[in-house]
Amino acid sequence: MVRLSGSLVLASLLHLGAAELSGRTGPTTSREAKIATKVCNILDHGGVASRTADNGPAIAAAWAACQAGGEVYIPAGEYGLDTWVVLNKGQHVSLNIEGTIFRTGTTEGNMFLIRDSDDVEIYSSTGLGAIQGFGYEFHKDGKYGPRIMRLHNCTHFSVHDFVLVDSPAFHLTVESSSDGEVYNLVIHGGNEGGLDGIDVWGSNIWIHDVEVSNKDECVTVKSPADHILVESVHCNWSGGCAMGSLSTGTNISDIDYRNIYTHHSNQLYMFKSRGGSGTVSSVTLDNFIGHNNAYGFDVDTNWLRQSVGAGAGVSYTNINVTNWKGSSRDDMQRAAVRVLCPAHVPCTNIEIHNLDIRNQNGSPAVHVCDHAFGAGSCLTNELMEANTDEGPVTKTFPQTRLETDMSTDAAANFVQPMLPNELKAPWDVSMPIPIPQMPALFFPGIQPKSDVLARAHLQSKGTSV
Repeated sequence: MVRLSGSLVLASLLHLGAAELSGRTGPTTSREAKIATKVCNILDHGGVASRTADNGPAIAAAWAACQAGGEVYIPAGEYGLDTWVVLNKGQHVSLNIEGTIFRTGTTEGNMFLIRDSDDVEIYSSTGLGAIQGFGYEFHKDGKYGPRIMRLHNCTHFSVHDFVLVDSPAFHLTVESSSDGEVYNLVIHGGNEGGLDGIDVWGSNIWIHDVEVSNKDECVTVKSPADHILVESVHCNWSGGCAMGSLSTGTNISDIDYRNIYTHHSNQLYMFKSRGGSGTVSSVTLDNFIGHNNAYGFDVDTNWLRQSVGAGAGVSYTNINVTNWKGSSRDDMQRAAVRVLCPAHVPCTNIEIHNLDIRNQNGSPAVHVCDHAFGAGSCLTNELMEANTDEGPVTKTFPQTRLETDMSTDAAANFVQPMLPNELKAPWDVSMPIPIPQMPALFFPGIQPKSDVLARAHLQSKGTSV
C-alpha cells in the first residue's frame, strides 16, 4: 500500500487557480449596426398587439426577414403566443422584446428556441420587456408545460435586460453554446422543483447580474462545460446554485462562481452526482453570502433524485471554496459543510478557507467529510490509495465530523437581509406571479457590470428609479 504524504497533496493544491473566461463574450456587432441594416417589426408581418392573438407566426416571419442581419422588433404592448417559435440560422440579428408576451398555447416544447445562430442578441432596449408563462395554470393541477426560452448551438450571443416569469417548466436553458453572455435578467418562478432558473453548458460563457426565484436551480452548470464565469447573482428564495446532476462522461473544468447572495434556499452551492464517470476540475467558489438556507457547501455523490450512472463515480478535484458567510435554518439536520465522496473515486485537492456558516438557533455548526482530501474544514491532508497487482482495492476511510460551537453570536440575525427586493415568501404555484421590476443591484454593494437598461430608460423619461 502506498501512502501519499500530506506535503504532496498540499503541493498539488498550489496549482489551484481562479477560472477565467477563455476569450471575448457576446455579439460581434452592435445593436446599432443591426438596426441600421434592417428592422423587422412583427406588426408588419401579421402581428397583433393583443394577448389573445397568436403572434408566433408573425415573430417567425419577422425573423426570416431579418435572419441574415437586422433587428426583429416587438413593440411595447401585449402579445399572445399560442404557436412556439423556432428562430434558427440567424446571423448578425437581434430580437428586441419591448412588450409583454403572454403564453396562450399548451403544448410542450420551448416557447422560444433560438438555435444554430451566430452574433445574436435577445434583449429589451428599455428593459421593460417580459415573457409571462402563466405556469400556475399547469402547476395547480400537478402538471408541467413548455419551457420559456432555450438557446442551442449559438455562438457570440447575449441575453439581457428583460424578465421571465412563471415558466410552466424551465425558464432559460443555454446548451452546447459558446462565447456568450447572460446578464441583467430577472426570473421569478413558482415554489416547486422542475422550474429551473438558468441551466448552462458549453464554453466561454459569462453570466452576471441575474436574480432567480423558484425552488430548484438558481444558476447551474451542467456537463460538458468549460470556462464559465458566474457572478453577482441573487438567489431570491430559490433552490440555490449548483453543478449537475452529473453522470457518465462528465467533463467540466475552469468554472468560477463569485459574489453569490442566497436566502431561503436548499444550499449555497451543491455538486450532485450518483455513480457516473469523468471529471470536475478547477472550480472556484468565492464570496458567497446567505441567510435562512439549509445546506452550505454540499458535495453529494449519492444524490438520490437521479438514477445511478455507469462508472465508479465522478472525480472532483481542484475545488477552491473561499470567503463564505451565512446562516442555516436547519441546525443539526443539515451540515454547513458536507463533502461525501465515493470510496473508489475520492475527492482530492479541495480547499475550504474563511467559511463561517452558523446555525440560527445557536447550535454547533457541523462539517461532515468522507473520502475527501485537501485543506480546511473537515478535510484531511493525507490521501491513501491501494497499489497491488490485483488491481484497485477499496479502502474505507473513516467519516470525519467537525462541530464548531459559535453559539455566542450565532443568532438568527448573523446575516440580515441585505437587498431591498428580497421576497418575504415564495411564489405559490397555484397563483399568478406578477411581473417584477428590474432591481438596482443583484449583489449587495456591487454595481451591475453593464448598464441596466430599465434604469437608463426611466431616467431618460425623468422618472425616479
